[in-house]
Amino acid sequence: MINVSVILVTFNSENTLQRTLDSVIGQNGRGEFFNLELIVVDDCSSDKTRLILHQNNISFYTTEINSGGPNKGRNMALRQANGDYICFIDHDDVWMPDKIIMQLRATHYAPVITTGYSIHHRSGSKASTRALSGSDPVLFKENETFLAKLRMDRRGQNTYLSTFMIRNDLKNIFFEEHFGMCDFDWLLRIFENQRTAEIPKVLMKRYVSGDNLSLHEDYRKKNFYYVLYTFENYEDKYPKEVKLGRRRSHGSWARYFYLIDKMKNARAYFLKGPFEMKAIAFYITSFAGSTLIRKSFRFFG
Repeated sequence: MINVSVILVTFNSENTLQRTLDSVIGQNGRGEFFNLELIVVDDCSSDKTRLILHQNNISFYTTEINSGGPNKGRNMALRQANGDYICFIDHDDVWMPDKIIMQLRATHYAPVITTGYSIHHRSGSKASTRALSGSDPVLFKENETFLAKLRMDRRGQNTYLSTFMIRNDLKNIFFEEHFGMCDFDWLLRIFENQRTAEIPKVLMKRYVSGDNLSLHEDYRKKNFYYVLYTFENYEDKYPKEVKLGRRRSHGSWARYFYLIDKMKNARAYFLKGPFEMKAIAFYITSFAGSTLIRKSFRFFG
């Protein structure tokens, strides 16, 4: 029987953890078509997170001190993972019941398989969907997704971490621990020289609120500079892709400043970003009219 390791890093997740655990433990085919190894690492929670894990009879590892992000825990879990395939899930995400089994049915296509997902906002606004079209797995040629990520192209394969399934021989590709929260370089190393696939179906729900790490200014700042640092490792071999990726990275940083109403900063980075109609519109409205746009459009998530 196939063995699947699931990596879950927790931190002060008492409000969402049970929902996440239920979605993992309740996977269809568990015990019949595959064995599931749940590896939990708690990053020094101070709420009832550990109590919830105990109540579910789930053993877990702990970091010595809070590491400031999920990456140290992910690496600890990767070193312990014994599964033929490895999945990741964040402590506030939810899998659909067929997530694992549908990915396992596609493992003969590629060593890296992702899925579509939906985004649900605490505000109650309509959920949005990120999924490719079709009914059969969508296949990507060797380096196709790698180069798209290097260009920071939003089109193509979805690469949200909680949708991933990777083959065991990729388990020694670790996450950075300097900031402990950035995964851009991990994505590039996972995708380089690989054929990949995506199940074109929403098999994961992401819940977004003001508490999400990806919306914190500290995270955005660290991620921006880490992305630029990562580009340096690829610019000699892929100069065109890196040049475009840098401009799009500046554009993303500009949109974040626009979102939090720091318009002087936003304009400075829009000028370094790609010369596109949407960016020009953002730049112009940063002088007047930004309030309506920030209320009407979602920039991230």
